[in-house]
Amino acid sequence: MILADKIIEERKKNGWSQEELADKLGVSRQAVSKWESAGSVPDLQNVIRLAELFGVSTDYLLREDMLPEESATAYAAESIEQGEPVRKVSMEEANDFLDMKSRGAQKIANAVALCIMSPIVLIVLGALAEGDKLHLTEALAGGAGVVVLLGMVAYAVFTFITYGIQSSRMEHLEKESFVTEYGVTGMVKERSRSYEPVFIRGLALGVVLCILAVVPVVIAAMAEAPEYVIGLFVAPLLLLVAVGVNMIIRVSIVKDSYHALLQEGEFSKSEKRLNQKRNVVAAIYWSLTTAVYLAWSFSTMRWDVSWIVWPVAGVLFAAVSGITKMILERKK
Repeated sequence: MILADKIIEERKKNGWSQEELADKLGVSRQAVSKWESAGSVPDLQNVIRLAELFGVSTDYLLREDMLPEESATAYAAESIEQGEPVRKVSMEEANDFLDMKSRGAQKIANAVALCIMSPIVLIVLGALAEGDKLHLTEALAGGAGVVVLLGMVAYAVFTFITYGIQSSRMEHLEKESFVTEYGVTGMVKERSRSYEPVFIRGLALGVVLCILAVVPVVIAAMAEAPEYVIGLFVAPLLLLVAVGVNMIIRVSIVKDSYHALLQEGEFSKSEKRLNQKRNVVAAIYWSLTTAVYLAWSFSTMRWDVSWIVWPVAGVLFAAVSGITKMILERKK
């Protein structure tokens, strides 16, 4: 079997069109068409990329006498030679991973939403105490609000820890290179396509809710409402943001589970190597963020204000991640 036939066979086995394969390689669809019609031959760099995408060895693609069964052995040998751990993912393990991520997406999304909503009671009680509406002292309102805040955050942290422990048995699928049994890639590809409308709808609605969240506060400010009223309107702001972020996280985790099994995007073999170093930076960053949040909160006891650390840190983290990735890629 010549190279052109092998490209056609492996592409169809993975359920990709010529255009989809071209996008993954960063070439034109016409280039892939020429390869498959034997009108031209991919250069060495593209042969290596094809081998990585198909999960086969470069020998299998270039040698006409090598069978697919021999290719799996050769691919494993290449990975071992490069110092990479080689695992074989079965259909059962792939389905187990996808189901675990689907269940975990709901838990993690709800836990993050709890963290965002945790200051609501503190803010509302503080505003009512300031407006002298419930005859609450500021100390009592603040104490009750902080208790609720810490309780919600504690439950969210408990969820993060338990889910992290439960999912650790399959973390190698997101951090290490692997090969899949026959049919796994096609199954994952099909499920990913079916989920695409759900992902787009959830992402779009989540972003829209986050944008609309500021509307109540803007209306209150334009109406020149008293300060305590504006403070009350912060509650629906946080609630809408919590719902929006919940939707975004939920669909993103499920979508990422498909990318992880297909070893695409941030889960590609090259990205996994970079992520090992980026994770160290992320751990340091969020540890420092937590320390700043707690130091500010306990030193000033302004829990109704210090929560702003988290959204600001989230925005800055995107910039930190981008800079870290750029530096690591240049070093590579």
